[in-house]
Amino acid sequence: MNTSPELKRFQVNWLGRQIGKLYLKVAGWKVENKMPDLKQTVLIVAHHTSNWDFSHGLAISFKLNINPYWIGKHTLFKKPFGGIMRWLGGIPVDRKAAGGVVEQMVEKFRQYENFILVITPEGTRQKVERWKDGFYRIAHAANVPISCGFLDFKRKVSGIGLVLHPTGNIQADLTKIREFYDNVVGKFPENQGHIYLPGE
Repeated sequence: MNTSPELKRFQVNWLGRQIGKLYLKVAGWKVENKMPDLKQTVLIVAHHTSNWDFSHGLAISFKLNINPYWIGKHTLFKKPFGGIMRWLGGIPVDRKAAGGVVEQMVEKFRQYENFILVITPEGTRQKVERWKDGFYRIAHAANVPISCGFLDFKRKVSGIGLVLHPTGNIQADLTKIREFYDNVVGKFPENQGHIYLPGE
């Protein structure tokens, strides 16, 4: 397993933590809970309904002293902003590539000992009907836990709560995740996606 990965991103330091704390203080946000002591996890964050989610999430990662990676369309990583995207932890993925995104990310977990992957299950800040289940399939195939992060704009509170180890019983696992996010409100609640169980 590679402990010096080719994936290189900004490593949160003292200054980064201070910037994160200052941003959240000015914005009037609080952070509940610390990042679980996990070297590998799929960290889902909901609800994703606004452009503010990215800057809030970045500040929270700085405050919590974590260095997560996130995935985006490979077209987002072209010049002139591609280098900045990678510096902030972005990983370009080609959805048309053989094996698909799930397999590409599972391979990253196999390659890198320290790998926290952030995924917004809604996939877009625009209105969507249901969550995509790719986060679950990645975590199950890679045999890593799912950590549930949240951005509750109603209370101006964020954090990381439920940690779930996928059992393969997707209905039971998604039920627990759905219950966790029941009272979390995004900036634009009308754009929130729903967690549907198989068959619904």
